[in-house]
Amino acid sequence: MAKSENTIRVVSYNIHKGFSVGNVRFVLESIRESIRAIDADLVFLQEVQGEHNQKEKKIEQWPQQSQFEFLADEVWHHFAYGKNAVYDEGHHGNAILSRFPITSWENIDISQSRYAKRGLLHAVVDIPGWERPLHAVCSHFDLLKTDQKAQAKRLVARIEKHVPSDCRLVIGGDFNDWSQGLSHYLEQELSLKEVFLASRGAHARTFPAQLPALKLDRIYFRGFDVLDAKRLHKGKWKKLSDHLAIVADLSPHSLEDSKTA
Repeated sequence: MAKSENTIRVVSYNIHKGFSVGNVRFVLESIRESIRAIDADLVFLQEVQGEHNQKEKKIEQWPQQSQFEFLADEVWHHFAYGKNAVYDEGHHGNAILSRFPITSWENIDISQSRYAKRGLLHAVVDIPGWERPLHAVCSHFDLLKTDQKAQAKRLVARIEKHVPSDCRLVIGGDFNDWSQGLSHYLEQELSLKEVFLASRGAHARTFPAQLPALKLDRIYFRGFDVLDAKRLHKGKWKKLSDHLAIVADLSPHSLEDSKTA
C-alpha cells in the first residue's frame, strides 16, 4: 500500500491495552513494529494504557513511559492522550499520534455510566501547505445502543460547535456499532462519510480479530476523497489485539466540492 503525494494515511486501532486476545501475551512491542510498518501520518488508538502500577511491576516488557509515548517513539513526534477511565492502579483512554504538529487538543467525557468511561479526544493538527488545520477526533463508544445514540449526539454537537465548516475532519475509533446505524446518522447530520462504506459499499469486519464478524471500527471523513482503504487482517495482525486495525489513504479536496457532490 504505497502512499501517494498530497495524501494523508490514517489508521484506527483498538490496541486492547497492549495485550493479545484473551490477555494471553503482552504484545505492545509487536504492535509498535506493526503500526510503524504502515507509514501512517495519523494514528487513532483506543484502549491505550496511560499508567498501571501493578502491571508495570509484574510484566517484564512493560515500557518505562506511557504506552502512547512508547508507540509514538521516533516516528510520531506529536501526540495527545485522553484519560477516560481512572482507577487506583492507573488509567487508560484514547490517543492520537501525528507526524504533524498538534496545536491544541481536548478530551471530552461522553460516559453514560460510571461503569464504562468513554471519551472523545479532539485534536487540531497543523499540516504544512494547508490553509486550514485538520480536525482529528478519536472516539470509543459504549456497547449499548441507547448509550451509543446519546454519544453520537454529543459527537455531533462537539463538531458543530468546535469544527469550522471550512476545515477538513477525520474521526477514527471503535464505535461498537453492531447495528450499523451510526454512519447514516453522521452523514445526515455532519455530511461525514465512512472510508469502507464510501469505497467498498460496506463497513469492514474488525472484531473479533481471529474470526472477524462485527463491523465496529470506523474512519469517518469530510473534505477528502478515499484513495484506498484496508483492513489489516493477515499475518500477525490477527494475533495482536482483539480488534483488527483499519487504514485509509485520503486525498484532500475543496469542501465546496463536498457540498455539491
